Amino acid sequence: MTFDPGAFLAPVVDWLNASFHPLFAAISHLVEAVLGGIEALLLAPPPAVLIALVVAAACFAAGLRVAVLAGCCLGFCWLMDFWQASMQTIALVVVAVAIAVAIAFPLGILAARRPRVDAVLRPVLDVMQTVPPWVYLIPAVMIFSLGRVPAIIATIVYGVPPMLRLTTLAFRGVPRDLQELGQAIGARPGTILWKIELPAALPTLLVGLNQCILLSLAMVVLAGLVGAGGLGAEVTRGLTRMEMGLGLRAGLAIVAVALLLDGLSRGALERRRG
Repeated sequence: MTFDPGAFLAPVVDWLNASFHPLFAAISHLVEAVLGGIEALLLAPPPAVLIALVVAAACFAAGLRVAVLAGCCLGFCWLMDFWQASMQTIALVVVAVAIAVAIAFPLGILAARRPRVDAVLRPVLDVMQTVPPWVYLIPAVMIFSLGRVPAIIATIVYGVPPMLRLTTLAFRGVPRDLQELGQAIGARPGTILWKIELPAALPTLLVGLNQCILLSLAMVVLAGLVGAGGLGAEVTRGLTRMEMGLGLRAGLAIVAVALLLDGLSRGALERRRG
């Protein structure tokens, strides 16, 4: 007798769809609205103008080297005729990372302060990081159908573990002396958290953010299989049509976006450490 998880999961998914359809529909509309707004913002200015703005912001926030890298990566995506797909991919990553950080950050702080919470979360995170990425797309598609919403949901689930682990590590690494100093001067717990612990933990938090961004990008590209659009869809189109040139150009554009996001996050980290 063969064990078939689908035989048990299918009724559960059907029940969820029947019982919580209004909630899932509201989530879909909200995600689509946010994604649409970010995409419209990125695509509104001409490519040359947006590249100039990003280069200027990168130069101010992360230094000249990162600014040059950002300009080269965005310029490459423009020259490869993947500007719209690249902006769609970046929008997907931005939304997924923002939600993943919003989930992982408070849970990481709680796990750092409560060993029992950490003991409960650790095996869950181990399982989440062991499961192959594309597996997350299956329940997301079963609940939200094809499109960008299941891609965002699966990417969030995939991006939470590294951010949560490094948030816990960051706050555990804050020197006890700093916390005791805050308590000695009569600071409130919230003030100690935001004014003392957070600045001390920020370098490790930025490392976690960097990992979350890169893993989310990998997942978003994979989500092109379920109709998420962006560069992942271009790679999928190249594979299905056996168009080597299209697949190669899209793959190089993905590398350019990865270098851009990695350079910006690492540049901010290095500037902070400096």
